[in-house]
Amino acid sequence: QKREISNFDYLMYLNTLAGRSYNDYMQYPVFPWVLADYHSETLNLTDPHTFRDLSKPMGAQTVERKHKFIQRFNEVEKSEGDLSAQCHYCTHYSSAIIVASYLVRMEPFTQTFCSLQGGSFDVADRMFHSVKSTWESASRDNMSDVRELIPEFFYLPEFLTNANHFELGCMQDGTVLGDVQLPPWADGDPHKFILLHRQALESDYVSAHLHRWIDLIFGHKQHGSAAVEAVNTYHPYFYGDKVDLNNIKDPLIKSTILGFISNFGQIPKQV
Repeated sequence: QKREISNFDYLMYLNTLAGRSYNDYMQYPVFPWVLADYHSETLNLTDPHTFRDLSKPMGAQTVERKHKFIQRFNEVEKSEGDLSAQCHYCTHYSSAIIVASYLVRMEPFTQTFCSLQGGSFDVADRMFHSVKSTWESASRDNMSDVRELIPEFFYLPEFLTNANHFELGCMQDGTVLGDVQLPPWADGDPHKFILLHRQALESDYVSAHLHRWIDLIFGHKQHGSAAVEAVNTYHPYFYGDKVDLNNIKDPLIKSTILGFISNFGQIPKQV
């Protein structure tokens, strides 16, 4: 509020308080998508339409998708299955594979990604190759994709280039994967993308609305009735305080839960 620290520093501080760390891919620092404009030739940081709605989780960025997730939540309530699994999202906004996929063009993340994928790169069409298409997938198109960003999107241009010349494959439309495709306003320059993206994070609009996103990820809308109302509930296994592994005697069930968490991510500790 006093402009004495940046939004970036504030978010890093909150991530640290919530137990997130660069040392743990499963609990990596989580940052928000802040922009919704990945198609314009120039980026207008004075226009509210340029920005993502920070008051809503990624699953509720469009009305249509929001209603689909609410419908999923209500259908579990009506079914005779395990009611404890009632949630809007069965995938997470931050996980080891999401972190490694973003940073796959840099070591040691390349090896991490391959080991998580069973020893090789993923199918080219599923690899992180375009900022615009990743935003469209996470905010609109893919019901199993609600990913947010990582801090590197705001300071590290190197992760956007394939400087090591890894053979990442070829997409179905014939596109050979190399550097990450950037929005038109970045002019194909990773440094310009990072510069403008960081300016967006520190903009007046984001400064005025960032607390709403913090409520969803770290605050009172993280779980409980406020989370249900905000269309912001995840599978119970994602909440560390809801699963007491010490009381689970069956080793198969315990290993299944641990595998689920390691594959799909964890909710930060509530600040």
